[in-house]
Amino acid sequence: MINSIVKFHKGSLGTGFLNVFKSSNQWFHKTPERALEQAYKAALAIKTIEDQHFGGQKVSEDAPQYTPSVLECFVKDVEKHLNTIKFKLSEFKLTRSLDNSGDIEFIDKLKFIDEIVDKYQYDSFSSHQTVSSNSSGFTSVQRLNNGKSTDPSGLSPLDFVEVEASGGMFNGKKSGALPRSIGRTFKKIQTELDDDSEERLMNSYRASRKKTKSAISFLLMLVLIPLLAQQLSKNFVFVPLVEHYRKTHEVALFLNSEMKEEALHELKSYEEELQMSSLLYKTPVIEAEEIEKKMAEKAEEISREFDHRSSEAISNIFADFVGLIAFALVIIFNQQGLVALKALLNTVMYDLSDSAKAFVIILLTDVFVGFHSPHGWEVLLEGFASHFGIAANRSFIFLFIATFPVILDTIMKYWIFRYLSRISPSAVATLRNMNE
Repeated sequence: MINSIVKFHKGSLGTGFLNVFKSSNQWFHKTPERALEQAYKAALAIKTIEDQHFGGQKVSEDAPQYTPSVLECFVKDVEKHLNTIKFKLSEFKLTRSLDNSGDIEFIDKLKFIDEIVDKYQYDSFSSHQTVSSNSSGFTSVQRLNNGKSTDPSGLSPLDFVEVEASGGMFNGKKSGALPRSIGRTFKKIQTELDDDSEERLMNSYRASRKKTKSAISFLLMLVLIPLLAQQLSKNFVFVPLVEHYRKTHEVALFLNSEMKEEALHELKSYEEELQMSSLLYKTPVIEAEEIEKKMAEKAEEISREFDHRSSEAISNIFADFVGLIAFALVIIFNQQGLVALKALLNTVMYDLSDSAKAFVIILLTDVFVGFHSPHGWEVLLEGFASHFGIAANRSFIFLFIATFPVILDTIMKYWIFRYLSRISPSAVATLRNMNE
């Protein structure tokens, strides 16, 4: 009876895998056509917005018939459709190069998509302002020619304004005959007398605020979305599937020897606890049959606990992979947020004082490559192995601790020598004094 049930399950499992393979194969062959159709629909959506609200012209924030809030909604919709087109065209080109099993009528659709995308290829969707450094080293705001941005990321210069250092630290330009402070002073007076200075200042402030909001929202998405994807897929998909498989198939209760030793130690501790309780509280001696019954109940409880832990460890492999995919998708579909986050981190880092920079560097190096960090790496690697139900290999852990922190320390020292000494020499001097 048991053999017939096992054969039935194996046959069902094989048939299921065959059906999944056939479905996956059909899905892959249709991927180029499906990706192109989705890109075409996104281009049609942009064309619909243009025809219905902008008289067939491209969506622009210069349209006088709408308020800024309404225009922002239209711009966001167009940006979303453009991102969809970009991703789906990449998918179309990749899958079509890998699969040439069928002919797809794509020329007319690609022509239409290119006509739509070409309108917005260099559009910045903003008031087209950017910050650039002049020859004297101070910062000035300039209009882009014909409202076109040269930023290869396609970001709005107003959305993500980057202000360069005023001291000429990064431009490598030579000093003039007169001190730069004199030029900055005259420029400041000229700016204060300019009637448009207040408007430029407000635009810069709005751009900075928008950039900060975008960076913070992207950071939250980068943390919450992969975490939610991992937890939801684990608890509602993979754990039930793994537990069902383990119940219907003959599998080992323990994934590794460490789990087995832990279960035996817990069972032995329970037996000793029963004996110690009888001696401490002067209770009647427990009969052997009663002890055996309690031990059997405890063993059943331990088996259920470790069976669930084994199922969770196996599920963590698939759930973590889903979380990594979600993490990658967040980055792919929100390139603007990634650039905004980088800009915010650079701003925060460069705005720190020299002593604060040195403090942060010393803190990070002591935590990850300091003399006391091996214990932390050991705990981290053991927890990582337990997360996936793998027995911790002590030799591998010691080898990792002996090599990886050294590599990190070398990279950090090279970064300090190569970049930090050029960007902030005073921070390097402060760091050297604090280490001494």
